Amino acid sequence: MPKLTSFNPNGRKEIKQAISYPDYALLKSKIQHLMRLDHNAGPDGKYLIRSTYFDNFANKVLNEKKEGFINRDKYRVRIYGKSAALVNLERKSKRNNLTFKTKCVMTQTEYEKMRTGEITWMENDDRVLIRELFHEMKYHQIKPTTVVDYEREAYIYPFGNVRVTFDSKVQSSLRNTDMFSKNLPMVDVLEPNLVILEVKYDEYLPDIIKYLLQSVDTRAEAYSKYQLSRMHV
Repeated sequence: MPKLTSFNPNGRKEIKQAISYPDYALLKSKIQHLMRLDHNAGPDGKYLIRSTYFDNFANKVLNEKKEGFINRDKYRVRIYGKSAALVNLERKSKRNNLTFKTKCVMTQTEYEKMRTGEITWMENDDRVLIRELFHEMKYHQIKPTTVVDYEREAYIYPFGNVRVTFDSKVQSSLRNTDMFSKNLPMVDVLEPNLVILEVKYDEYLPDIIKYLLQSVDTRAEAYSKYQLSRMHV
């Protein structure tokens, strides 16, 4: 069984903003000459991501995000293209201004057990992340809460390990967590004229990337897809 996978133990820096569609088109036209498209992209350069986020009845995760806690964790189960071929459990952790991400492979059956509250098997699982999620589910009552879909277009720049992504068509299932249903009812939660820009990098952001980002008008507020999905809370 796959063990825990950790990305960059030193953490990564992250910029996350909403930009207008014209600014997206402008930035994309410049980035295409500098960065390579992510190998996961489909013929149109994009791929569909579906994630189920965990929270509890008191909206602990959502409130920590809204209130800007400098140390917080967010669990999610992620699939691609609505397919069960690859199912990942992920934890995204914020520590001060750095982002840490850990993940492990799981199955659709295991997710369905989590969704129905059958979690005793998790306590002594081989995977560290499964055991840690068990602790959160048992002692903080977090559970699958909402499904979020979006289209992602991602570009890679090797220097500084930079990843620039454009996320659009963000939709939420509200409180339906049947994430493997191909016909899961979804509602739009992002204004159609907006795109979420994310820039992730390690120790430094190369000047050429900084220069490109200065050409677009970013909003002062950071956009969280999970927070958008819970906008009706």
